[in-house]
Amino acid sequence: MSDTPNTPDELVLPSGVKLTYKQRGTGTQKPTPTSMVEVHYEGTFLDGRVFDSSIRRNEKISFRLNQVIPAWTQGLCEMVVGDRVTLFCPAATAYGTRGAGPIPPNTDLLFDVELFDIR
Repeated sequence: MSDTPNTPDELVLPSGVKLTYKQRGTGTQKPTPTSMVEVHYEGTFLDGRVFDSSIRRNEKISFRLNQVIPAWTQGLCEMVVGDRVTLFCPAATAYGTRGAGPIPPNTDLLFDVELFDIR
């Protein structure tokens, strides 16, 4: 477990994935790993450079949680509709040693994520 304590506005998972809540939703249902979710997100490197953004494309994205990186599956399973978080993804829970596209291997990432729907 991380040395960072959990607070009402922050949740640190055993894997090191950290959710920092920017806005709390009013829902009570959390998605499961097989849920389909609809989100807006912006992915950045720790230095703030954006590498992907549904927000900038003005297109929400839907996907099944078991089809994305582990940090997303773990983090979004802790959210309810209306939550907006900054999701810290340690490299091992993101793209690991392989990297992907513009993301080099062994890179920690940040995502601002807002959950709109769970199906």
